[in-house]
Amino acid sequence: MNDLSYLRDIYHKIMFLKQTNTIFSNCESCIDKSCAVQTLSESEVDLLSDNYHEAIFEKGEMILAEGSIASHIVYLRSGLVKEYGKGNLQQEYILQVVKPHSYLGLHSIFSDKVNHYSYMALTKVTVCYIDLSVFSKFIQENGKFSFEILSSVCNDSLRNYHRFIDQHQKKIFGKVADALLYFASVIFQSSSFVLPLSRKEIAHMIGTSRESVSKQICGFESENILKVHGRNITILNMDRLKQISKIG
Repeated sequence: MNDLSYLRDIYHKIMFLKQTNTIFSNCESCIDKSCAVQTLSESEVDLLSDNYHEAIFEKGEMILAEGSIASHIVYLRSGLVKEYGKGNLQQEYILQVVKPHSYLGLHSIFSDKVNHYSYMALTKVTVCYIDLSVFSKFIQENGKFSFEILSSVCNDSLRNYHRFIDQHQKKIFGKVADALLYFASVIFQSSSFVLPLSRKEIAHMIGTSRESVSKQICGFESENILKVHGRNITILNMDRLKQISKIG
């Protein structure tokens, strides 16, 4: 998808929303504010309300495409999103699953203005497109807002860095255990959840094959560590799974 077709698609989506009965939220009363937006003054919130649009994406739809020009800040209000890229051989690699109340692609916005990763909806999602100039104004003029954004970027980078280092040093059973703990602890905060990624996508996230992922999940199930039904996972023995992750 080239930049022109991508921007045209965004334009048509916004025009469609304007022509329907979609009700746009008011930023002041929004219950999905980010920590950064909560630091804004009343006048700044009014400015934000005048310079954003909501859009809804269905599962499998592209939100941001790798290589496209970063023209807006994108805030994920609800749903789950896959952040991924393509290697030199067009092999997909998945960096992370993004949860609600997160900004997509901030590292691209403040570097060369080109999106370095793609973002695809894993569920039905709602996003807010925020005018880049307004967001930059908040960064430059509101220290508390800047601090929250910087903290978000740093925490995100450190979490992914340590996860990648750990995976590089582990065998397949440790990698799969890490992935399951990532979904349980970071994404869902629950021992029971529905995997947002397919076995093949999990393989792309931890650097192995789909067959190895499936085989190891079956192995965990046979050891009564997991209960598995399709994508429905229940971790029966969290301590044992953490031990496997630790010894890797």
